[in-house]
Amino acid sequence: MNESWMKQWEEVKNIMVCPTDLETYFTSDEILGKKLETMEIGEVSLPSGKIVVRDPLVALNANQSPYFIQAPKGNFPVTVAVVKSEDWGDRYAVVKVEFTKEKPVVYREALVGIEDLEDVAEDDYFGFGVDAGLGCITDKEVLPFVDQFVDEINVDNMYDDYFADLFAQSYKANPNNQREAGDWINWTIPGTDYQIPMFASGFGDGTYPVYFAYDAQEKICGLYIQFIDIELALSEDDDDEDEVFDQPDNFVFLK
Repeated sequence: MNESWMKQWEEVKNIMVCPTDLETYFTSDEILGKKLETMEIGEVSLPSGKIVVRDPLVALNANQSPYFIQAPKGNFPVTVAVVKSEDWGDRYAVVKVEFTKEKPVVYREALVGIEDLEDVAEDDYFGFGVDAGLGCITDKEVLPFVDQFVDEINVDNMYDDYFADLFAQSYKANPNNQREAGDWINWTIPGTDYQIPMFASGFGDGTYPVYFAYDAQEKICGLYIQFIDIELALSEDDDDEDEVFDQPDNFVFLK
């Protein structure tokens, strides 16, 4: 990120906004006939406020760049909006980190500061890549502790040999809105107090947008991960449920 990039971002930041009021996923019982439930999954640890959202099984390491916007520091509650659908099953549509109780009035895409912002158009997004069907929220300052743990545990497959049991335990303790194998955990890195929520990603693998929410005073009040746009997913123009967003031609795939 440099001065030129920041100037470009200032020019497009109000173009790269979510057209949906994502908070409605947490305040409505249904959208277009699809029933919704909310589910609290504990807190996320943000000691520096430099947020990283990634696939935890593919890109959770200290090399990852955080979003350039400074978020509040501390531990904050994480809530999942779940779509209850006979056609789709229970799917995690939106994940929210709540920084304040203020109402969001605009959602601007979270960026790391390396994206090519030339020719960005309305409804374009960059997002983060999911290859293992999971997303997570953490902090840049926490990532070295993840690397240390992965080195110490030294297993062949982090999911099969370690995380699978934790997800299964999560289902046994909280079976609502989960499959038997488990769809979410709030992982405390062993030897630390740092918490990293992990959760199933909407319809599975893909690229998903992340937004900072701003209140009427232009202060950050939340972070939202949009996995499913119900209106778009139900539209007659979309034949493939996995392809519910448009990417710009110059998008950056964050892995």
